Amino acid sequence: MDVRRTPALFLALATALAGCSSAGDDEAPAAEAPVSAPVASPTPATSASAASPAPVTSAPAAPVTPSTSPSAAAAPGATRTPRPNPVSIPALMEKEYDGRGLKLGRVLDRNSAYTRYYVTYKSGKLTISGILNVPRGRGPFPALVLAHGHIDTDIYVNGQGLRREQDYLAREGYVVLHTDYRNHASSSDDPRNEVTLRLGYTEDVVNAVLALKKSTLKSIDGERVGLLGRSMGGGVTLNTLVAQPGLVDAAVVFASVSSSTIDNFNRWTRQDGELAERILDRYGTPKQSPEFWRGVSPRTYFDRVTEPLLIHHGTSDSTCPIRWSRTTRDALERRGKDVRMYEYEGEEHAFGPDWPLSMRRTVAFFDRHLAA
Repeated sequence: MDVRRTPALFLALATALAGCSSAGDDEAPAAEAPVSAPVASPTPATSASAASPAPVTSAPAAPVTPSTSPSAAAAPGATRTPRPNPVSIPALMEKEYDGRGLKLGRVLDRNSAYTRYYVTYKSGKLTISGILNVPRGRGPFPALVLAHGHIDTDIYVNGQGLRREQDYLAREGYVVLHTDYRNHASSSDDPRNEVTLRLGYTEDVVNAVLALKKSTLKSIDGERVGLLGRSMGGGVTLNTLVAQPGLVDAAVVFASVSSSTIDNFNRWTRQDGELAERILDRYGTPKQSPEFWRGVSPRTYFDRVTEPLLIHHGTSDSTCPIRWSRTTRDALERRGKDVRMYEYEGEEHAFGPDWPLSMRRTVAFFDRHLAA
């Protein structure tokens, strides 16, 4: 493989639009005991008290009722197997994915190291836009899917977020597919995405990986695929690892949100009073519906992780506190998983002086685990 490797230190001065803003999305501490069986739809308790600092003034709506298999219900004496709540990670585990149709669009840029394309692919019934950086030289090249952090969809444009990483990794000989996610740029709209806790982003990432694997482009080695997520995209990456183990060969997260969805809900979603009320009315508070909140937290299912994970986090991150990544690392280590974490003294959420070092470590990690 003819891999072009050129220095990228000049990129350290690039803009940090790749992250989730302080008005982004986040989650909170759920119980850490591993759960191997799908979590059924919870029935919220009638208590009006919430396990969070902000009081809920409206009474919860009618509880979400667990559904059962039609065949089980029809067969007398048959064991009823409750289906998982459709808004849950167990539902993502059971979902049939058909990521496909990766299409090259117009050329956005061409330089001595790679060509940058506008692309689309299918995620279920939706069409998702993104960018694809294809290195010059003889392929096929290993591929990476990049999951960006929170950027307001009103201002987001195609390929925004992780700009430095897109460039750096393509120059290091990786095909880079940066997904815009649903509701972003030219992607199809999903009006329920916010009230379903943005789990649709995880579907889009899973389907992005499958679109690469199924692509007939000779430049892509669909047998060697990794995943990188930043901030909110770090949470999407953790969801992907527990929902579809074995999908990728290795994963990296930068300055990730919490692996407990309650942390993220309390830190960001509660600031949007109307959305928070809709979510709590529908699913119940963490105290009323603890099983629901466990069911949407990747930490609950860390026993399912099979891929090595590398974590980068700055000690001065005021957006996603470093304790979240430390807790994620510790929870994975307790389950005997292959996880390593680098801490960067004084680095903030966007990463500055130590960004080149973090990228050298990232490339070495992917080179090792995506080797031919």
